[in-house]
Parts: sequence; C-alpha cells; structure tokens
Amino acid sequence: MAEPGKGVTAGKLAINVQKRLTRAQEKVMQKLGKADETRDAAFEEMVSNFNKQMTEGTKLQKDLKAYLTAVKTMHDASRRLQDCLADMYEPDWFGKEEMDTLAEDTDTLWLDYHQNIADKSLSSLDTYLAQFPDIKARIAKRDRKMVDFDSARHHFASLQKGKKKDEAKVAKAEEDLGRAQKIFEELNVELQDELPVLWENRVGVYVNSFQSLAGQQEKFHREMGKSAVTNGADGDLPPGFIYKVRRPCIYPPLTSQRHLIHDYAATDGDELELKIGDTVLALAFDNPDEQDDGWLLGVQESHWLQNKDISAKGVFPENFTQKV
Repeated sequence: MAEPGKGVTAGKLAINVQKRLTRAQEKVMQKLGKADETRDAAFEEMVSNFNKQMTEGTKLQKDLKAYLTAVKTMHDASRRLQDCLADMYEPDWFGKEEMDTLAEDTDTLWLDYHQNIADKSLSSLDTYLAQFPDIKARIAKRDRKMVDFDSARHHFASLQKGKKKDEAKVAKAEEDLGRAQKIFEELNVELQDELPVLWENRVGVYVNSFQSLAGQQEKFHREMGKSAVTNGADGDLPPGFIYKVRRPCIYPPLTSQRHLIHDYAATDGDELELKIGDTVLALAFDNPDEQDDGWLLGVQESHWLQNKDISAKGVFPENFTQKV
C-alpha cells in the first residue's frame, strides 16, 4: 500500500513531465512548419519593451549603488583628511574651534547625504524594480500556456479530421482546448493591460530618480559651502595665511583715563608700520628658522584686499598685536 501523499506527488510529477514533452513536441512541429503558431506582434513588442525597461532599470540601480559606494568612500576620505588637519592644526592658530566644528559639520553632512540618497533615490528605484520578477515569470507562464493552447488546438483538429472519430476523445479534446484557451487568454489579457502602463511609468520613475539625486547633490554642496571657514576675511586669503591680528587700543591699569600707546614705527626695511586699528594677516615664514622669538610675518589686510599680493609683507612684534 502506498504511503499517503506519495501517489499524489508521483501523479503530479508525471503530469508535469507529460506537459513538458507535449510542449517540446509542439515547438518542434512549429519550427518545422508542420504546425501553425499563435503569434501576437503587438504583445511581442510589449515584451521587447519590458525586457529593455528591465535592463535599463537594473543598470540604473547598479550605477546608483556604485555612486552610493563612491559617496561612502569620499566620506571616509574626507573624515581621514579632517582628522589629519585637526591633528596638524596647532591650538593657538586662529580658527581652531571653527576647524573642529567644521570637521563635525562636514561629517554630519556626508552622513545625511549618503542616507538621503539611499532613502529617497535608491529606495524608490528598488521598489520600482521589485515588480519586474513577478511580471517576467507571468510572461514566461503565458508563453507556456500559449504552447499548451496551440497543442490542444492541433490535437482537437486532428481528431476531428480523423477517418474514425472517437466521440469521447473528441469531447475530451474539446474540453481540454477550452480550458487551455481560457487560461491562456486570462494571462494574456492581464499582461496586455499591465505592460503598456508599466512602460509609460518608466519616464516618471527616471525623472524622479534624477531630480531626487540632483536635489540631494545641490543641497549637499550648498550646505558644505556654508560650513566653510572664511576666517572673517573678504575675498581670497593670501598663500601661507595663518590668522588675523589687530593693533589693539591699550589702557593703563588702575586709572580712569584712557591713553592710546604710540604707533609702532618700523626700524628696519623688512618691518611693517603699524597704526592703531590696523588689521594684519599673519603669514607663515618660508623658512621657520628665520623667525625670531616674539616676531610675526604678515601683510596689511587693506593692501591684500586691494592688490591681492604679498609683496608688502613684513615682520612686526607680536606683543603689539592681539588675535582677532
């Protein structure tokens, strides 16, 4: 006695094997021209469009994922660069706190940029492509059912043309033909309704993907630009710029009378003339060994803004100035 379920399974397997053999025979007969084949040029064009659409969407998804990986790589490189600059930036240099804040803000911007692309651009594309496997499987099933329909149609026609008709077999063949035709037409109608809509939807998906990505890029670069440290200067800064210093107003202690100290008068050709209220852009020495203790190298900010050169640079005493 057979175990429960095994006979059913074996029966289904036999039916499936027979279906495959019948389909294979039908395809061979069609290729040899001995049997006509159901053709639908309009549907074939829909399938061609579907395959093209799936290929393009998959490529876009792949490239967007590669772009997202590149963003992550750039973020890691930016973080390492910011860490390097933070380590090199000496605590007494102008803008140390701003430099640390910039590093934090930059890291946050990169994280947000990566997350926004993943959530808004890639996620919507993934959702769009998720429907393709099911439709592809139904197209393949429709093709199989079309072969079954053709096979049933030819089998029924051959029985009708036979010299000795077996009415029972003809009736059974006609029933099989009706069932095969119904299954095929149901699938065919569903896909004929869905495929054109899917084909038209690709335009909106692509436009939204590109606009979303462009919007995220524009936002990222705009916010990144806002985070840049300008050090309070208008326009570009000279090469070797370190920080600003200004000649202060100094008041004598323990008295209510306020007196300005004398302006600093240069005593050598390589020194700067300083007047109260002047702003000087401190520069790095080309050769650090040339820097004397208590002296800085710089150029008047007014000269730099007007001429954009450091030809008028000179040294000046540090204790006559304070950082801005």
